Amino acid sequence: MYLEFTKMEGCGNDYLYVDCRSGIPQGLLEAIPALSRRHFGVGGDGVICICASQTAHARMRMFNADGSEGAMCGNGIRCVAQWLYEHDLPLDTMEIETMAGIKTLRRTAPGQWQVDMGPASLDPASLPALGFSAPAVDQPLQTAGKQWRATLVSMGNPHCVVQVENTRELDLPALGPCFEKHPVFPQGVNTEFIRYISPTELEMRVWERGSGETLACGTGACAAAAAFVARGLCRKDQPITVHLLGGDLSIRVTDQTVWMTGPAKTVFEGRVQLDQIQG
Repeated sequence: MYLEFTKMEGCGNDYLYVDCRSGIPQGLLEAIPALSRRHFGVGGDGVICICASQTAHARMRMFNADGSEGAMCGNGIRCVAQWLYEHDLPLDTMEIETMAGIKTLRRTAPGQWQVDMGPASLDPASLPALGFSAPAVDQPLQTAGKQWRATLVSMGNPHCVVQVENTRELDLPALGPCFEKHPVFPQGVNTEFIRYISPTELEMRVWERGSGETLACGTGACAAAAAFVARGLCRKDQPITVHLLGGDLSIRVTDQTVWMTGPAKTVFEGRVQLDQIQG
């Protein structure tokens, strides 16, 4: 069986996008780890299914590279909107259903979308995380042989934000799993390692739950901005530029919600034989 897909990326956060509005193709979910393998499969941070919705223009289901399902993907949802815009829904405003609720997106320029990501939660129970008091801002976390100062944020998915002096020197393949699989995070966690530059500028590397290090994470950038606003180091209701390995995102944290603006780009379209790639 052949699977038709579109490879898309937002700040280098790349997924295979599949039109599943008539149903998820048989064998797709089982093939996600093989499809996501770079050099051996198509390669990507996972697979995103564009499904039909009863309450929005479409429903997004996102799967990490290991096949696990995530609740939300900020870069991914911009690409879903761009895919719909390019194929059969040329709207400048649309709503996308996710496991983290319905998100409203607005097209601000060609290939550029702003997303209402919803409010950030600093309640550790919302991740969930054990042993932290609410709000979980700048609290100690022992792992990887040292004590870190962590701020915990839910953007519909769990994030642990830590400040570092130099992001480039981090050994993320060693550090990332120590956070992701820490027993205080019973469902795992995404971890953002942040170098603070100014009240309107952050630099970030990210270890994503189920995918490892990626070039960008939209919900992670939102969580990082919300964390530094909560710490009083960044300003509320002001654009914060988050520099990621794959590009920049603009984040604005308000009392009501977090706004994210960034690119969404089609790389190529293709098809793959599922039974062949699984072998």
